[in-house]
This record gives sequence, C-alpha cells and structure tokens, in this order.
Amino acid sequence: MQNRRDFLKRASLMLAGGVIAPQVFSAGIESSSAATAASTKKIGLQLYSLRELVKDEGIQHTLEVVAKMGYKNLEIASYDNGKMYGVAPGELKKMINDLGMRCTSTHLSRAYNKAEDAEIMAWWDRAIEAHNELGVKYMIQPWMPVNDNTTLDDIKMYCDYFTSVGYKTAAASMSFGYHNHDFEFKTIDGQVIYDVMLQNVSKNHVLFELDVYWAAHAGADPVAYMKKYADQIRVLHIKDEKEIGASGQIDFEPIFNQMYENNIKDWYVEVEQYTNNDPEASVQESFDFLNNAAYVK
Repeated sequence: MQNRRDFLKRASLMLAGGVIAPQVFSAGIESSSAATAASTKKIGLQLYSLRELVKDEGIQHTLEVVAKMGYKNLEIASYDNGKMYGVAPGELKKMINDLGMRCTSTHLSRAYNKAEDAEIMAWWDRAIEAHNELGVKYMIQPWMPVNDNTTLDDIKMYCDYFTSVGYKTAAASMSFGYHNHDFEFKTIDGQVIYDVMLQNVSKNHVLFELDVYWAAHAGADPVAYMKKYADQIRVLHIKDEKEIGASGQIDFEPIFNQMYENNIKDWYVEVEQYTNNDPEASVQESFDFLNNAAYVK
C-alpha cells in the first residue's frame, strides 16, 4: 500500500508531465487527511476496483483502506456458495458497518437455460438468503451472453428470466437489476439490445444500473437514457476509461444533475484500469475528483 509521501511524489511527477490536472494534484494532497475521510458526500465504490488488493491483503485490510479514503457506500462482487470474499454475510456486514460504511449492492450472475430452470432458481434462492443477511438493497447481474448468433428471442428469454428473479428478490425486500457493458448498445434486427431489455422486463421487478462509461463508449448518451427511462434506471456506475475525470472524455456534471433530478440514491465508482498500475492511487484519485466536484452532493 502506498503511503502519502509516495502518492505526493508520484503525483508531482505526473503533474510535471502533464498527465493529471492541477486540481487532481491538489486533491491528492488532501486525500489522506481527516477532512477527506470525514466527507459528507456518500460516494460509493464497487470493490472490484481493488480486486488485486483483496486477493493479496484480504477483505478486512481492503475495507480499512477504502474507509480511510472516504468512501461510504459499497457494492461488492464476490458471491460464492453463500459467502462473499470467503466470509459469511453477517460477518462481512459487521466488518463494513464497524468502519462507518454500508454495503447496499452486489454483483453476481448466473447464466440461464430452460433445461436447468429449477436448479438455477434454487441457486438464486440461496443467493437471496445470503444477501438478505448482508442487508443489500440491490442484487445486480452484470452480464448476459450475447454473440453474433444471438436473436431477439434470446434477449426476450433473458428478460423473462430476469423478471422471474426480480419477483424472488422483491419477496425478500430487495431489488434485482442489470448492469450494462457496451455490447448491449449493438443492434439485432435493427433494434438496440438495451432498449429491448428495458421494454421487455417487468418495470416493477427489474431495475437497471447504467454504467455511464460503457454507454458513452458505445456511442450512446447516458443522460438521454436516464431521461427516457427514469423509472427504470435507478442505480449508476460512475466510470471513466481509468480514473474518474482523467480521460476528459465524459462530462460528469450533466450526468450527476440528471441523477439528482431522477432522485437516484445510490451510485458507485468503478475503476478497472490504472494509469500507473497503482489501484489504490487510482481509486483515491477518483474519490478526490468527485469529492472536490461542486456538482456532486
């Protein structure tokens, strides 16, 4: 784990080379201070952003690092046979809450085929029980199989599948949702896959977690989708090519403005690539960018 001095040294070199803007450097100076940790902004983080740290140092250490950065709201991605990160859900909940954070969402997935319907639904029953113990609000599937041979009927089959899972999570007072990448904005028979999904699930039982970067990367307008499907897009992934705000490719202000207009409560930073191969620095820089942005409440 890098210390504050190492971060400042790296940030100074990056600034001199024109890699990061001065405001990001200023944010880095403040990042390890008590003021940042005490931020009143409930900035969320998908823990996949620090997957290597979890692997190398364990979930307890990773949670401590994330809490010190200032993140308040967590989304996880490690469900396996009733546990998350190898920890029982009740124990993980206590670990998170003891650090002043909360876990409100999870990523997990199960592919579907009709021949294994009973087994698949039983898998979801066990997963719902575990996540109810963890206390999350959302159970999000972040993937579905799409290739050159996928038909609209295949997409609609998955819509029915997601609706069935959504009924199950609703009975346990949780919401089921779907998280996009870029392939959902491709077309099949002239129809955009993402729109087909939005129009063919039960609106009361399946929400959508819009990944703004992947949507923009595919040539879609995240704000336009948020306006058009305000009742269905209820959670956001705030993402950039690497650190939030570093690429300059995405204008986050109108996204946040629309998010607040839609009364979206939960959103999560996700960092998948790192400018200097330093996940902790990248995740901290992303927090600082948003913490210092006037349009983020």
